[in-house]
Amino acid sequence: MGEQTSSAGGRGCARALCLASASVAMALACGSVQAAPPNQTSVAVASEPAGPTAATGPTQAAGPAMLRRLSPDQYRQTVADIFGSDITIGGRFAPEIRASGLLAVGAGNESITGDELEQYHAMAQTIAAQVVDQSHRGVLIPCTPEAASTADDRCAGKFLDAVGELLYRRPLTRDELQVQVGIAHAAAVQEKDFYAGLRESLAQMLVSPEFLFRWSDVNGPLGGKGYSTLDGYARAAQLSFFLWNSAPDQTLLNDARRGRLNSPRGLTREVNRMLASPRVEAGVRAFFSDMLQFSCAEDPCLDASFSKDSTIYPRFTPQVAADAQEQTLRTLVDLLLTHDGDYRDVFTTPRTFLTPDLAAVYGVPLPRTTPNGEPSKWQPYIYPAGDPRAGILSEVSFVALHSHPGVSSAVLRGRALREVILCEKVPDPPPNVSFKLVLDTTNPKYPTMRSRLDAHITNPVCAGCHRLMDPPGLAMENFNGDGSFRTRENGVLIDASGALDGKKFDGMQGLDQTVASDPAAPACLVSRLAEYALGRAPAGDEVQWVKQLKTDFIADHYRLPALLREIATSDELYRVEWKGAAVHTTVASAAK
Repeated sequence: MGEQTSSAGGRGCARALCLASASVAMALACGSVQAAPPNQTSVAVASEPAGPTAATGPTQAAGPAMLRRLSPDQYRQTVADIFGSDITIGGRFAPEIRASGLLAVGAGNESITGDELEQYHAMAQTIAAQVVDQSHRGVLIPCTPEAASTADDRCAGKFLDAVGELLYRRPLTRDELQVQVGIAHAAAVQEKDFYAGLRESLAQMLVSPEFLFRWSDVNGPLGGKGYSTLDGYARAAQLSFFLWNSAPDQTLLNDARRGRLNSPRGLTREVNRMLASPRVEAGVRAFFSDMLQFSCAEDPCLDASFSKDSTIYPRFTPQVAADAQEQTLRTLVDLLLTHDGDYRDVFTTPRTFLTPDLAAVYGVPLPRTTPNGEPSKWQPYIYPAGDPRAGILSEVSFVALHSHPGVSSAVLRGRALREVILCEKVPDPPPNVSFKLVLDTTNPKYPTMRSRLDAHITNPVCAGCHRLMDPPGLAMENFNGDGSFRTRENGVLIDASGALDGKKFDGMQGLDQTVASDPAAPACLVSRLAEYALGRAPAGDEVQWVKQLKTDFIADHYRLPALLREIATSDELYRVEWKGAAVHTTVASAAK
């Protein structure tokens, strides 16, 4: 069996992961590469990158295989699923890369620097120490050593073999298991503590490329078809990270070992099991967090940030920012999963969830204590008929995220609507354009955002893009930069009329209805979800597959579970371009 790995776009990059502890040195290379199977002590070296025709040509059956770094959420979720939700991780993950609108696509372009590896190593030590401590070892370690003061290879092997399969998302080879048992043995003898040995070996596994990256093992070429298919374990990982945002569970790994995921019947049965699991909520949350750019809340992006001027918006606290994201995710899960609702309704639904802190920003009266006198937390809430705050576009997670620290922004909101919700790319502004006039709220000649924008776009260089962003963005001007509702700016009544692609409306309600009826909105969801699952833009025959997904989404009445099921059971999700025999070198020669 061979293994292929490639980063999106065929751009090569070097990854060297070096770790001196326990004499382990690791190295990776990425690009358009052919990598050695995991049972060989070797790493991939970059081959010639595919040209534009190979990457996008109409005769290509499948896109390149992906080497994807685990996202921070996937890392946390995997650790929680394997060892328990009470295991703390500590440390800080490096900012992720967003490509084609998604972090899930950018993950195929990520490397690990020396500083980041040190962070991973520190987190691994913290996790491993908790797994073997007095309060966890009895639950997580399936055996008791003959003596806790020295090595016990039998017990260590039993634990490391079981946990290694879950961490590496495939069974450990005999050589890999021997190495890990050897690390545990040496550390146990040196520290005179069996559990210290397990801690050291487990920590090494947690910084292994086999854990930190998602590999695309393949079955070999299919005669004359130009592509191969993922093997059972790679299929299991592809499926699990898509639906659950976590590593495969033991049931899924067992099905991979028995070859059940290679048949349509076996794959469908497993997909149905996973969609019926409560864990699918984590997968849906992860996708929408990515699509809606919630990562910008912690690591501000160019056009999105929850950083607010506290003197202007004193109610907008870090807790409000966190609650705002949770509100949107709860709204989406409730409508799309719990009630299997129409995706278009997310733009108009009056049903949502609020906390007292978030309700204060919205101006909604919500008690801070329950009838029992306990602090009030999340409560379901229904906006009254005609309220302009219905739908996710009016929620703080959208209007505040796409605003400046001290003022609202019709431009940022209009651009986000186009790019995030409708998948329409808006050209970047030309260099050296001044936005001083737009941001100056003290000029009496231009008291409102509309008047400031009208003055700003007298520059013909700016007018073209602003015609795309400003008309829908101005319809959201009844919302302050923190998401609170207003009717006036600087004492002047706000004109919230707007337009989207020639359709005129008045205010947020009109915008919500227009977006809900725009075919581009559900089509965008399908495109984003397909790219999220593949880890890259569709290539070759996959383009037609995505078109069919859009057609079927309409026929299924815009139901998300049906779309998830169709993607997860599609052959296209498990095909990769075949590029020939593996080329590899040894770790010893690649490590620095």
